[in-house]
Amino acid sequence: MNRLVLTNVNLLDGENPAVRNRTVVVEGDRITFVGAELPTVNDGDRVVDLQGRTVMPGLATCHYHATMHSGTQGGFAPYGYEYPAPYQALIAHRNLMAALQQGYTIVVGAGSAREIDPGIKQAIEDGFVPGPRFTPSGRELSTTGHANDTTVPWHWGLPELGAARNCDGADAFRYAVRDEVKKGVEVIKLFVTRGHLVPGSNDSMEMTPAEIAAAIETAHERGVLIRAHLAGKRAIMLAIELGIDIVDHCDEMDDEVIAALVETGTFVVPSIHYIKLFAQSDVRGPHVRAESMRNMEFMRDALPKAEAAGVRLLLGDDYGGVSLRHGQYGDELHTYIDDIGLAPLAVLRWATRNGAALIRRGDDLGTIETGKLADLLVVEGDPSIDIGVLADQNPMAVLKGGDIVCGALPDTQSA
Repeated sequence: MNRLVLTNVNLLDGENPAVRNRTVVVEGDRITFVGAELPTVNDGDRVVDLQGRTVMPGLATCHYHATMHSGTQGGFAPYGYEYPAPYQALIAHRNLMAALQQGYTIVVGAGSAREIDPGIKQAIEDGFVPGPRFTPSGRELSTTGHANDTTVPWHWGLPELGAARNCDGADAFRYAVRDEVKKGVEVIKLFVTRGHLVPGSNDSMEMTPAEIAAAIETAHERGVLIRAHLAGKRAIMLAIELGIDIVDHCDEMDDEVIAALVETGTFVVPSIHYIKLFAQSDVRGPHVRAESMRNMEFMRDALPKAEAAGVRLLLGDDYGGVSLRHGQYGDELHTYIDDIGLAPLAVLRWATRNGAALIRRGDDLGTIETGKLADLLVVEGDPSIDIGVLADQNPMAVLKGGDIVCGALPDTQSA
């Protein structure tokens, strides 16, 4: 089998600081060599001198609403019925391709309309359409009268919204989780609290402890991940205790919460770029702006503490919502580095090593090592020094399983 030999590489392996003058060899869909020396070149090998460009693992965005479309009139409402389902499937695939083109070879769903995510994943895996490695979500599960259940007037007669599913009682949550998994969902989404720009107090509880426990237990019995919109500390601590896999937002992540997250290994997607936008705008009024500013100030203190303590943090935000369009993924990198003050290398680990660990593929993805799948980015410049070379432009080339799926490598010399 002919190989791809990348020479003169600035190597960002997903774990360590960048190292210059490295060689990476890809054979089939796997990395077969990483080192300083140049291995023997065989007839038919494709040799590419990258002239100091950076090679790094593919990125992961782990809070993704594929069917959300910020061009929809009225923003979220009616939350999943904005267009016919086939139209929303096309929107979802377009969004996923935007992520892939920007280097996100892993995408993890966080709520999707009308069972569209699983169908898109099947189409990608069957080779019918291109796309990233996609962990599909389904409808957000919560209770009658919860935040998303009141998005449209009750007298419209909608039994539930296209991107939300009402459940009441532990048995109803067990059934809903089983049914979502039957339809191909691989990460269950719960809507446990308000807060994080959802109107209402962070302390509100949209589900009972018994309902949360039933959903988590059933998801784990079926071997899938489960995540929850969690803003207030009381709900966060309860969900961690009950075994939630992913805390979305974690707005009240104080020292006690950080300790619990580290002890359990629970993942957190802070998704604060959306908050930053509202802290800078009066689009929802001065009250929302003031609340968002307080949240940003809190996170400026909390996130460096969480990173230093070893919390498993992830990238991902509410793209497709009001003011945050799909395709603006690089702005999130700038927020964590420029506004919060985190080191670029730390945030890149969220997007590589931690993302792969979340989808339980740390043995195959997330770092550049011999034997791992060749999901690689070739970047002009070094994002561990200047995040803009990754955040503000697409990678020169995106490889998924050794195949160039976006962009192109520079002129090559074949052995």
